[in-house]
Amino acid sequence: MEKIYTGKTKDVYKMDNGNVMLKFKDDCTGKDGVFDPGENSVGLTIEGIGKANLKSSIYYFEMLKKAGIKTHYVSADIENATMEVLPGKVFGKGLEVICRLVATGSFIRRYGEYIEDGTVLEGGYVECTFKNDAKGDPLVTGEGLAALGVMSPEMFESMKAQTLKITKIIADDLKSIGCDLWDIKYEFGYNNDEVILIDEIASGNMRVYKDGQKLDPVELTKLINNR
Repeated sequence: MEKIYTGKTKDVYKMDNGNVMLKFKDDCTGKDGVFDPGENSVGLTIEGIGKANLKSSIYYFEMLKKAGIKTHYVSADIENATMEVLPGKVFGKGLEVICRLVATGSFIRRYGEYIEDGTVLEGGYVECTFKNDAKGDPLVTGEGLAALGVMSPEMFESMKAQTLKITKIIADDLKSIGCDLWDIKYEFGYNNDEVILIDEIASGNMRVYKDGQKLDPVELTKLINNR
């Protein structure tokens, strides 16, 4: 297969059938040997984390499939740490979609004079940022995305509705193992003009608490996979 992209934690290959193969790696983002999903460079390697992240992604992609939500997921091979997916074009040069159920983190840094850290955001709050490390992943509104030609208003509304629905499913599942989802980050793309969830559903993209303590992503992955 032809490698078409080398990522920090995954490599991407073009398959003969027109689909795409994601190869999950044991490399993790971090700094000085400490795992940190917020970092933008590989800082360490954790043996087996690639397969573990793939397993949790499969778990949630299959759950969304049963709920009637289409994603790019086709199939997976845990032993080889690979996942076959539909080809999906990213919006612009890459767009991240965050769903916040509780106000914290950068949301408080921006709006802390109006709301207290830990305040529940009823119904969930969806915001988007462009993937641009140099500019600090700037926020962009639905109107801004339309004005820039990144996506139509209809595509944005579809993406937002899917984000809220997917987040509720994941939050309810985590609640069943005593965990509280505070926020989660996704990537969406489009396949034949249809907006679909792409990439992965990984613990490193979630902020989750259990018994009042924030869970380390590796610990959260174990809780999801070892139920």
